[in-house]
Amino acid sequence: ERSRYFTITILVVEGVEHNRALINAVKKTCRRKLPKIEDQELKGSRTSFEVKQYFYDLARPIPFEIFSVTLNKRRVYSELTEKKDRVYNFIARKVLDRIPFDRANNRVELIIDRCKSKREIVEFNTYLANQLKGRIDPLVPLDIFHWISHENPGLQAVDLFSWGIFRKHERGDDAWRSLFAEKIRFDDIYLK
Repeated sequence: ERSRYFTITILVVEGVEHNRALINAVKKTCRRKLPKIEDQELKGSRTSFEVKQYFYDLARPIPFEIFSVTLNKRRVYSELTEKKDRVYNFIARKVLDRIPFDRANNRVELIIDRCKSKREIVEFNTYLANQLKGRIDPLVPLDIFHWISHENPGLQAVDLFSWGIFRKHERGDDAWRSLFAEKIRFDDIYLK
């Protein structure tokens, strides 16, 4: 059965120390709560509610914000369903539009789950950079990286939160999302 929704979530962490604390919360959760196998990672769809709760207990004191847009795929025009990368780029921009980049004064680093070909990555990076140029101080560097989630604990945290938001919209299951709702700054459905 195909899902009705597609969710893009951005986790905003300000400062190296807060980013490090969030990464350590993921690593500590993996070390203490997951089986001792190679390439263990937290995944929204596979991680038990108890492990998610443990992770969030570690992450709750860390200042971070969650921004998310969920696309109602059934309302997308049929010709656009063939242009998934274009729709993905558009929804990503809808989320980015909600983030207050004016607070960035050292660096903006976007780390994205690697799900695209090299050509699509170049197009995506160019598109995002063009969209963000007018919103970020020209003296503040913008870096865009694409990582595989098992190599990046921060992406694993985002995946957990994104899955909770997706589940609420897809299945009406708000159990996990309600735990971290205090961190959500924006959660909207596009094409309701």
